[in-house]
Amino acid sequence: MSDPQQPEGASRGRVALPDRQRSPWFELSKRLGAAAAILVGTVLLVYLDREGYVDNNDPTKRVGFIDAFYYTTVTLSTTGYGDIAPVSTGARLVNAIVITPARVGFLVLLIGTTLEVLASQGREMFRVNRWRKRMAEHVVVVGYGTKGRRAVDTLVRNGWSREQVVVVDPRQVAMDDAHADGLAIVVGDATRREVLRRARVAEASQVVITTDRDDTNVLATLTVRQLNPEAFIVTAVREQENVPLMKQSGADSVITSSDAVGRLLGLSSLSPALGSVMEDLLTYGDGLEVAERELLVTEVGKQPQSLPDQVLAVVRDERVYRYFDPVVTQLARGDHLIVVRPAQELPWAPRPGTHGEAASTDT
Repeated sequence: MSDPQQPEGASRGRVALPDRQRSPWFELSKRLGAAAAILVGTVLLVYLDREGYVDNNDPTKRVGFIDAFYYTTVTLSTTGYGDIAPVSTGARLVNAIVITPARVGFLVLLIGTTLEVLASQGREMFRVNRWRKRMAEHVVVVGYGTKGRRAVDTLVRNGWSREQVVVVDPRQVAMDDAHADGLAIVVGDATRREVLRRARVAEASQVVITTDRDDTNVLATLTVRQLNPEAFIVTAVREQENVPLMKQSGADSVITSSDAVGRLLGLSSLSPALGSVMEDLLTYGDGLEVAERELLVTEVGKQPQSLPDQVLAVVRDERVYRYFDPVVTQLARGDHLIVVRPAQELPWAPRPGTHGEAASTDT
C-alpha cells in the first residue's frame, strides 16, 4: 500500500524543481498581449500590401483598412470565407511564410490548454536536464524536516547558493517546503541507489543526512559512501549508542541530536545564564557565534591565547586540538582556528580588523 504522505513517483526518485511563481493575471495578460500583437501585426502587414489583395464581391473596390482587419480576423481564426484573397505574387508569398505561422501561433495562444500542459511538461524536462548538467560540487541534504531546513539555512547564510543545494525526501510536505524555500528536491527514498543517483550524489562535495530514523540514516550513509567515496558526510543520530555504527558506515561527522538537546536543557537548569550563552552560540542573530577561519601570516608562531579572537580549538592536519593542548602551543602555517566571534562576522572571514591580510596558506 502506498504512503499517502509520499507523492506519486517517490520511490523512483523524481526530480522536482521549484516553480517560478507568477500571477495568473500576469500569465493571462501575457497571452492576450501576444495574441493582440499577432493580430495587429498581421493587419498592418495586409494593409501595407493592400494592392496585392482583391475583394471578390467587388473587384473594382480598393481594399481598405477595415477590409484588412476583416481579412486578418477570418484568416487567423481559419474561417477563411474567400471573399478577400491575395492575388499578387508578393501577397501570396507573405501569406505562405508569415501569415500562416501567425495563424498557428494565434490558435495556440487562444485554444492551447492541452498544448500548454504538454509544453509545461516539455519545459520541466528541459529544466531538469539542464539542472543535471550543471549540478556538481553541490550539497545533498537527505531529510527536509526541522534539522534539514536549519542546515540549509546555515549553508545559505554562509555563502552557499540555494541552486547548489539538493534535497532528498519522499514526503509531500517536504517537497512543498523545499519548493517554498526555492530548492530542488528529488522525491524518493534516500536508501535507494537510483534516488541518490538522481540527486547526483556521486558529484556532490558534501552530504547532510538528517532523517528522523537512525536505521534510515545508517543505510543512507552506507549508500552515499558507496556512490561517492570522497564526499564529506555529516549525519545526525538520535541516540548516542548509534554513533560508532554511523562512523563505521562512512560518516565523517556525527551529531547526536537527543544528547545535545538534553545537555542544553541540563545546563539551562543548572545555570540559566550558561544555557542562554550556549543557545546564543547555536543560533543566528545578535550576540556570539562559533566560526572557523584560516590562520593569518602575522599570527604564525603565536600562542592561541594571545590572539584577538577567542580561540576554542586549532585544526591541524585534519585533527582538532583544544587551545591549551601542548601540540598547538605555537601556531603553524596551514592551521585553522575555531573561534567565538560576533554574530555579524562571516564565519569563514578573517578576524575583524584584518581585511586584506594574507592567510598562512597563501603562497
